[in-house]
Amino acid sequence: MTPPRPAATARGVAYHCLCRVDQDGAYANLVTQTALQRSRLDERDRKFVTELVHGTTRMRRACDALVDRFVSSEPDPEIRTLLRLGAYQLHFADVPAHAAVGETVELAPKRSRGFVNAVLRRVASTPMQWPSDAVRLSYPDWIVDRLVVELGHDDAIATLTEMNQAPSATERDDGYTQDLGSQWVAAAVPAVAGDRVLDVCAAPGGKATAIAAGGAFVVAADLQPKRVGLIAANAERIGSAGLAAVVADGTAPPFPSASFQHVLVDAPCSGLGTLRRRPDARWRIQATDVTELAALQHRIVAAVAALVAPGGTLVYSVCTLLADEAVPHAVLEGFQPIVDRPEGEWRPFGQGWRVLPHDAGTDGMILLRYRRQP
Repeated sequence: MTPPRPAATARGVAYHCLCRVDQDGAYANLVTQTALQRSRLDERDRKFVTELVHGTTRMRRACDALVDRFVSSEPDPEIRTLLRLGAYQLHFADVPAHAAVGETVELAPKRSRGFVNAVLRRVASTPMQWPSDAVRLSYPDWIVDRLVVELGHDDAIATLTEMNQAPSATERDDGYTQDLGSQWVAAAVPAVAGDRVLDVCAAPGGKATAIAAGGAFVVAADLQPKRVGLIAANAERIGSAGLAAVVADGTAPPFPSASFQHVLVDAPCSGLGTLRRRPDARWRIQATDVTELAALQHRIVAAVAALVAPGGTLVYSVCTLLADEAVPHAVLEGFQPIVDRPEGEWRPFGQGWRVLPHDAGTDGMILLRYRRQP
């Protein structure tokens, strides 16, 4: 389906973006960025577009539940998207009903305006009885069920609620914008000036540049050349010295044994701790992905463990909340856990630490640290 041409209004731009996300599988953050670059909207309207696209994408399941009470047959895809946009404004964005309904109806084809108007007016005037927390909070059932088992009901609901909020931006002293949880991970690498550090999966370079700022020499590696270019560009932008961006496969690293005092494995993961930053990720991630990613994490850790010099450290992090992705203890030999509490709002978690999004308004993270025996 060809998405409707964006109207010159904030809602029109948002509707165009949402059609790209819903029908074409576009990423919400990327399609919004592109649309805003092409628009002539002022700053206030640009922020409104971002809220509408990210919020409607995030709350898709809840918006559908609000609408489906008053729909007897499935509407065309573009009308479904428009109804979601209207329902989001009415229920989650505190937009006055007359504006949310009237201006959303104006975006509909003339033949569908009566239908859209009738449904949205019913949504506006009818209290909602949510069938489950998963519907109310707008997540797939498997994510809610998994986190309730992992965290307990109260922490799971608090974490899921927090991840429905727009993320905050934290700027480091060097001007790099980075989630505070990620800054805590970088701080957990005990590198000092003159140490050699390998950041195995370094793109876009936030943790690598933070470690290099302390005077260590950091090899910032990643598998994809474009992502390595992003590391180099970010390092140059903030004037980061002592960093080499290289293309390298974490499952077959081209470095000599025992050549680094510290190795950071910020491993590819499900990203279930970062859903506030990635509005559409909850609909893309599947339960089977966790198993496949855990296998990849095992391979990376097993491959890089030998690169740690005797007495050095291996620091493993993932921006998820699932124990299945906390893998190092299963594949490390000749290493001992580091039990000291790291900097940040971490909770004890097995041999390591975990931060939940609602603990400090950060992404969710798991951190494990090990020292290689001399």
